[in-house]
Amino acid sequence: MQVLERFQHEVTGAFRIVVGFLFATHGAAALFGVLGTERLGLLVWPSWWAALIQTIGGALVMLGFGTRYAALLCSGSMAYAYFTVHQTSALLPVQNGGELAAMFCFAFLLIAFLGSGAWSVQRTAAQPVPAAK
Repeated sequence: MQVLERFQHEVTGAFRIVVGFLFATHGAAALFGVLGTERLGLLVWPSWWAALIQTIGGALVMLGFGTRYAALLCSGSMAYAYFTVHQTSALLPVQNGGELAAMFCFAFLLIAFLGSGAWSVQRTAAQPVPAAK
């Protein structure tokens, strides 16, 4: 399977960008009341704080800045959401509406362990600048 491993770095980067974008958009919609979502009350626990984590954490993951830490925080917030909001009504995600929380939780856990992949701000900043001739 060397063909698939050949592009692992790029696919990891694309996965990170897409998941981060989706998460940040989800949070921003709730924070600002856009995209057909009702605006959350300021500082309301836990929904407003979750939306703030989604917006900032998702943006950091999407950009690839502090990726592992941001992804771990995002994963934990989705685990918390699943167990405190969704699982109280039914056991399985398909029954309790927690599929999105479960998928985001494990997607961010994967990103935290794999790293940022290609096209990250942090990786670009760490590369040495070639000396001028």
